[in-house]
Amino acid sequence: MTFSFDPAARYRMPVMFGPTVGPRQGPEGEVFDGSEAPFSVTTVRFLSDAARLEALLPPGFALNGAPVVTVEHTILHDLAWLAGRSYSMLGVKLPVVFTGAEETLRGALLTVLWENRAEPILSGREELGFNKVYCELPEPLVVGDSRTCRASWDGFEFFRLRLSGLRPATPPAPVASDGVLHYAYMPPMGREEPHEARTRVMLSPTPARASRVELYQTGAAEIAFAPARFDQMPTMFQIVNVLADLPVLEIRGASVLKARGKGDLRDQRMVRQKGQG
Repeated sequence: MTFSFDPAARYRMPVMFGPTVGPRQGPEGEVFDGSEAPFSVTTVRFLSDAARLEALLPPGFALNGAPVVTVEHTILHDLAWLAGRSYSMLGVKLPVVFTGAEETLRGALLTVLWENRAEPILSGREELGFNKVYCELPEPLVVGDSRTCRASWDGFEFFRLRLSGLRPATPPAPVASDGVLHYAYMPPMGREEPHEARTRVMLSPTPARASRVELYQTGAAEIAFAPARFDQMPTMFQIVNVLADLPVLEIRGASVLKARGKGDLRDQRMVRQKGQG
């Protein structure tokens, strides 16, 4: 008897061994409850150069408001789908409006998301269309009222964010948003097609239920991406160098958030682009 797919299950390569456990599917096909899952986010927002940010935007995207870059260092703790393990993320977002074939959406374009585990990278790239790549993300250094987040690849530190003078504050009201947008790309794999035909715009809708905030602090911030050479980051130097070249004209806010409750993104959907079936 040859291998056959279960139409009700989720798969990732290699599929021949059966359905794959991940954030949206347990060992028995069950759904994990993330309503009490703890997480922490260290965020900085800074004003940059509009022309530099516009150069990163794919067709259909435009800056929405001031050219403010948001950088988030996130830790997801005690994850049921990883049998209690945790992992960290470092993401860079831009404020955008996307005009598609059937709808116009406003939110954040997630340009890149580093993570320090292979499993969420594979799941997010293959199932959701996230621009995920790997790096080392050690635990933040917390000394007194300061918090320092770092990122490195094979020993080369390419990112550092330090918040100081952290103090309790009132969380800001949520900004109206349709969610987080992603510009996904799948290589041709032997098929002769234009690159544009291999792209997809994906939307992570804003969750209907907000996370439960347990701690919120604000403070001053210093942020830096270090320029990298090919020999230091052979597959990602081009990403880091673009980010390192963005001018930090003004810090527009820095915070530490600790909260509970994360969705599993099973409502992720594709948004049809103009001129694409």
